[in-house]
Amino acid sequence: MAKNPSTNRADRGATPQDRAAKIKAAQKATSTGGANKITIAGIVAILAIIAVVGGVIWSQKGAEKDAGKGNTNPPAGATVAEGYRAFGNVTAKAGAPTVTVYEDFQCPICAQLESAVGATLGELGAAGDIVLRYHVMNFLDDKFSVKQSTPVATGAFCAADQGKFMEFHDAAFAGQHPEAQSIPEASLDAFATKAGVPDITAWKACVKAGKYDSYVAASNNSAGEQGVTGTPTVKINGTVADLGTIATPEGLRKAVADATK
Repeated sequence: MAKNPSTNRADRGATPQDRAAKIKAAQKATSTGGANKITIAGIVAILAIIAVVGGVIWSQKGAEKDAGKGNTNPPAGATVAEGYRAFGNVTAKAGAPTVTVYEDFQCPICAQLESAVGATLGELGAAGDIVLRYHVMNFLDDKFSVKQSTPVATGAFCAADQGKFMEFHDAAFAGQHPEAQSIPEASLDAFATKAGVPDITAWKACVKAGKYDSYVAASNNSAGEQGVTGTPTVKINGTVADLGTIATPEGLRKAVADATK
């Protein structure tokens, strides 16, 4: 695997517990500091334990096999190298930094980070304060020999075909299925319903056909080539951000402000 090209080495080679601990510490600091209290400390602790047991370290073993040689047909607004551009209809403000979130829909610490700052990322992206990209990975399917990361990711991109990527993305993390288990079809369908996907029949056909399975696998491989060693990883203008710094709305907004040209 290529070395992380970032000049910020804070999260290079970080273990799952490192990532969870940084998010937890940032949230604890915020909880003592005023109006914007984070109230998920108990959930954070549980997820930290899950992360230690299950792991969220990317491995290239089997990834190339999963990618295959099929058409990687990215959804509109996405590329294999750069990921999916959320809020693609929004014109970014001059000097707005690009924030890329590398995540796996099965990763419990990714759900933890989304709970902490997902809404803030959405607000910044919708306002044009950042160019928000999601680089979706599926390595946990191979790690646990299950089918969860890929079906959910494909479901998200099938929802994107109908303009509902963010809604599906948020529903999937809010109702995340347990790690190391294949996701039932009914649970996947529930995400689409909650997201308000207009044509559920077309969405189901898209998922069943695996329209974006190869794209997700190729995106996973690309992340490894870019030096990503685990999820979640967040890059701001190509530099890996320290999770302990950006795991609160205030910290994330400051990091974005500092990166705005």
